[in-house]
Amino acid sequence: MSERIREKLSILADAAKYDVSCSSSGSNRKNEKGGLGNGHTSGICHTYTEDGRCVSLLKILLTNHCIFDCAYCVSRKSNDIERAAFTVEEVVELTMNFYRRNYIEGLFLSSGIFKNADFTMERLLKVVKKLRLEERYNGYIHLKTIPGASEELIREAGMYADRMSINLEMPTESGLKLLAPEKSHKEVIQPLAYVQRQIIQFKEEKKLIKSVPKFVPAGQSTQMVIGATPETDKEIMHTANEFYRNFGLRRVYYSGYVPISNDNRLPIIGSQPPLIRENRLYQTDWLMRFYGFHVNELLNDANPHLDIDIDPKLSWALRNLQFFPVDINVASYKMIMRVPGIGINSAKKIVQARQYGKLRIDQLQKIGVAYNRAKHFIKCADSPYQLKEYQSTQIKSFILAESQSKYLKNDTSQLILF
Repeated sequence: MSERIREKLSILADAAKYDVSCSSSGSNRKNEKGGLGNGHTSGICHTYTEDGRCVSLLKILLTNHCIFDCAYCVSRKSNDIERAAFTVEEVVELTMNFYRRNYIEGLFLSSGIFKNADFTMERLLKVVKKLRLEERYNGYIHLKTIPGASEELIREAGMYADRMSINLEMPTESGLKLLAPEKSHKEVIQPLAYVQRQIIQFKEEKKLIKSVPKFVPAGQSTQMVIGATPETDKEIMHTANEFYRNFGLRRVYYSGYVPISNDNRLPIIGSQPPLIRENRLYQTDWLMRFYGFHVNELLNDANPHLDIDIDPKLSWALRNLQFFPVDINVASYKMIMRVPGIGINSAKKIVQARQYGKLRIDQLQKIGVAYNRAKHFIKCADSPYQLKEYQSTQIKSFILAESQSKYLKNDTSQLILF
């Protein structure tokens, strides 16, 4: 690798790190002689498949030149940073060389917008076409859709990419107009809707025609910046719910705002993003997608903000004690899943195991239930007390005390921390 390519890689991999729709592990593990993979080389991030496998991706921008001046973006045109741009051939060569050396299993390619949307999208398309058709590369490709690009270019790109994504940027139109007045949610919604229609069309054709090419087989995703504008958690998650429902998204990513400028439109939040809030949003998203919760149950006018000190499932349970205690020996699978301390796998095991007799505390613990949390919300064959003995504030304090105490050690230095 030439020194100039190495320099470009350093600049454009660093600029790509703000896009969390490909999660980075932050690994600094180098490849050893005789080993496989490399988590140290610039531009490599790690993401996870649906079956739990960790996949290494080359994560870069085609360029960090951009015609827009979005206040929250490190690549905005007014920012005084070092600029660089890869050629199509350089991206292809990097991808193939890294893949052959087993550094990566795929490519995550995004770009700043230079000249105009179609000009940028054309170059991204050239990269993926060259990889697929000339290099015969069959690894994973995640390609960013450029807002405002023509449907013809987007459709062709979808024939070669495994996943496509386009960033919503801000949860609300008003927030976007405040920090990026040249952009609009309409420019995001139109390509998302178009790709979704194409995905459906290709699936329908597959039912009738034996040989139909793949079109974005891994689906679409989007990303929102959290904390740069004053939206409530309710507004954020209602937006996410709408996009899941309307466009069949595989994921919505929530990126805590990282201060990168002194623009007076942006909040002062110190040097670190609000990671706990970001985490709570992901937990809420998980409950909506996999636990059967409706967004209105978790966030509404009466509860527009998520609790920072407890997770959203526990928060919901404490606000709805009328549904508890749940008798795990007779309750439905759906209701058992809603018990704090019981996950999807544990709920399935409970439903299966209770066919052979009433379940007791020790059996629940062996199944994997976090009993010290769940005990406040369930009945089983040998439950020691009833939920009605305590108020929600008491239960919350018990659980918080328990979650802290498990980290306490006998040495004095550990005790001082708590």
